[in-house]
Amino acid sequence: MPTKLTEKPDRNQLPAGTVLCDHCTAKCCRYFALPIDTPTERKDYEYIRWYLLHDRASVFTDDDVWYLLVHTTCKHLLPDNRCGIYDTRPPICREYSTDNCEYEDNWTYERYFETPEQVAEFADAVLPRDKKQSLRSPKPPLLPILG
Repeated sequence: MPTKLTEKPDRNQLPAGTVLCDHCTAKCCRYFALPIDTPTERKDYEYIRWYLLHDRASVFTDDDVWYLLVHTTCKHLLPDNRCGIYDTRPPICREYSTDNCEYEDNWTYERYFETPEQVAEFADAVLPRDKKQSLRSPKPPLLPILG
């Protein structure tokens, strides 16, 4: 079985009753994600662009539900990846289960946006175009003439 310092064992390699948290880096305590309205018009995508102008934020979709993901560590996460307020932790933490947690490192998202430019490009691809709007990319500005 792999050591904790090198690589963690697969979930199915662990004996029944093993606490997954003993082998994990506490991913669940290093971010939170909140569902957001599914964008349907340009204004909605502009809000998502605004989210991504902020440090440590990203947006993803899972089962066609859109989420704002804030990459921030819980103030009470201890250096050994344990909870410093375990006995008084909030209900959302108490209800969390390792049954479907992100123990494995192979999670992927349907869509994942890290920059406002990615959102703008996606919006341009999925929103209906104005009748006058070209399918081509806009012309780049002319380069200055150096003398």
